[in-house]
Amino acid sequence: MQPANDPDVDYKALVQRGYDLCATSYEAARQGEANPELDLLTRQLPNGAHVIDIGCGAGIPIARTLAQRFRVTGVDISSEQIRRARRNVPEGTFIQGDIMSVTFPSAGFDAAVAFYTIFHLPREEHPALLRRIYGWLKPGGYLLATVTPFAEAAYTEDDFFDVTMYWSNYGLDDYRAILTQIGFKLLETAVTGHGYTEEKQTPAEHHPLIFAQVV
Repeated sequence: MQPANDPDVDYKALVQRGYDLCATSYEAARQGEANPELDLLTRQLPNGAHVIDIGCGAGIPIARTLAQRFRVTGVDISSEQIRRARRNVPEGTFIQGDIMSVTFPSAGFDAAVAFYTIFHLPREEHPALLRRIYGWLKPGGYLLATVTPFAEAAYTEDDFFDVTMYWSNYGLDDYRAILTQIGFKLLETAVTGHGYTEEKQTPAEHHPLIFAQVV
């Protein structure tokens, strides 16, 4: 683990390049079925609802599961991940880009999901990202997102599927406060795992999962 504070390094480009390079091994390690916690969201939505998947990766398993009942738009910074998502979930719409730069109509989505994604952006951008999501959701729309239990200054590690990867995050209490300030109503906080198959040898991980609603 190394501090990620070099002003000459483009850490978003590092994330993009990293996910491009590790796409094959990362896709192979993802679970084929979504964690049961996704039901927190899906049981609230009618068939045909429009859901945005932020940091959709190769579309497995979240976008593919959502696409069984809903219209799905996925966004990911990695062009290779997006290429694979289009192959894996041909009924979805997938956009390559920085989620802080892409634009969508106001109140265009019934729900948003962000699994294992937010912590790849500089944490200084997290409040603005959550405000953007709030604006993209219809009144009464839902957000389901994994966050992190404790705040950590930005850092990189060199052993993420054999590439260097970047993380930056606040803690769970910070995210609760940010969401409430923006105007979300917090509905539930759950815990989900790392989302990898059993064959992927990885330390046990537990990610707080926040379920919130636009009010």
